[in-house]
Amino acid sequence: MPTPVIPINNWGDAVFLATTNALNMFLAAIPLIVGALIVLVIGWLLSNVLGSLTTRLLTRAGSDRLFARHGPDVYGSVATSWQPSVVAGEVIKWVIRLIFLIAAANILGLTQVSQLLNQVILWIPNLIVAAIVLMVAPLLARFVRGVIETGAGEMGFSNARLLGRLAEYAIISFAVIIAINQVGIAANLVNILFVGIVAALSLAFGLAFGLGGRDVAAELTRQWYDSSRERMTRASEKVGGSERVADRPALAGAQGSRARPK
Repeated sequence: MPTPVIPINNWGDAVFLATTNALNMFLAAIPLIVGALIVLVIGWLLSNVLGSLTTRLLTRAGSDRLFARHGPDVYGSVATSWQPSVVAGEVIKWVIRLIFLIAAANILGLTQVSQLLNQVILWIPNLIVAAIVLMVAPLLARFVRGVIETGAGEMGFSNARLLGRLAEYAIISFAVIIAINQVGIAANLVNILFVGIVAALSLAFGLAFGLGGRDVAAELTRQWYDSSRERMTRASEKVGGSERVADRPALAGAQGSRARPK
């Protein structure tokens, strides 16, 4: 139904018209506001219930005990102030709340707010994956370090602990790079820095080996050259000996034919 056009003759008519329009807009928005508030209340209650349920399930599964037992060995004193069940419960709780916030924004017609919250919701899985990578990487690095230290020690290497430390730091560095790329924070810059660090380390190792192991490399090359020359000499002597042995029967036959009377 079209709104009747009220002629404005003075300041009183203008104020009355503006007040009437504002009141009509407010009354029309009341059902939307009430609906959005109901959605938010339901989402808040549901998020609390599901978050508490997730925390209880993980606690009964023994995740907190397992983390408290092995966490300080890997993460240090920080592990004593964190409980995986509580962290997982909070994550579930806030993800559900963001979903209901998007629904409330759509009810109120706030498209920009809903688009922003949608981008946050789509970014959360990447954040969770990055957090899992950063949590698992120290465990894997500590395991690989132990394996390398044990194996290198049994093989007689004197720097087994150094090799283990290098492997541990390398795994953690790779995990940090993977996490940063997953989150999407300056991924290209991190990749360029990583390539530069790897190239610098390779060049440093090459120069160290070339300058520090020059005499060793020369000795190894000389030994290889001498052994190769000796093998070639032996092979040529064997070939010459076999040719002389093969020529003896032919020479004996020729001499016999000359000594035989005609």
